[in-house]
Amino acid sequence: SDLSSGYFRCNLPNIARHRLNYGHSVAMATTYETLRADIIVAIKARDSATATILRTADAAIQRASMDLDKDIDEALVIATLRKSVKNLKDANTEFAKGGRDDLIAANDAEIAILSKYLPQEIEGEKLEALVDQALADTGAQTRKEMGKVIGALKKSPEADLINFGSASKLIQSKLS
Repeated sequence: SDLSSGYFRCNLPNIARHRLNYGHSVAMATTYETLRADIIVAIKARDSATATILRTADAAIQRASMDLDKDIDEALVIATLRKSVKNLKDANTEFAKGGRDDLIAANDAEIAILSKYLPQEIEGEKLEALVDQALADTGAQTRKEMGKVIGALKKSPEADLINFGSASKLIQSKLS
């Protein structure tokens, strides 16, 4: 095929070239591969702000990989990006207390860029349905049993998409 010919092989991005050389299919890029490619695009476009944000995220992912002594996979990337966004949101609340609107705007811009790489979280009626199902499965009646409900939610297939802060508030409102 054209992809395996010499001309195309040397002009493919490194990931695609690796996949061809080692017999893998040229499939959709992972979130991490997309982030790395977007760093290059931002650098070429001379968008230093975006490049810096993405490089910082890349460094955080690599640091998490080394700290946990595991390869970079989709779950690690998503967890690291979620943690970064959460930290930025937490910082925004502190900046709001201090009246630092300039820092809030900078963090909001960073959150917007990083959010593009995160899957959409479960909200509203779907989250309420999952919480109701977990409550029914565990038979929890009081707030003391909230841990059982959270545990049941963490075992659900959609656990990666659940914002447990929102889920926790919803569970507390439903338990007496």
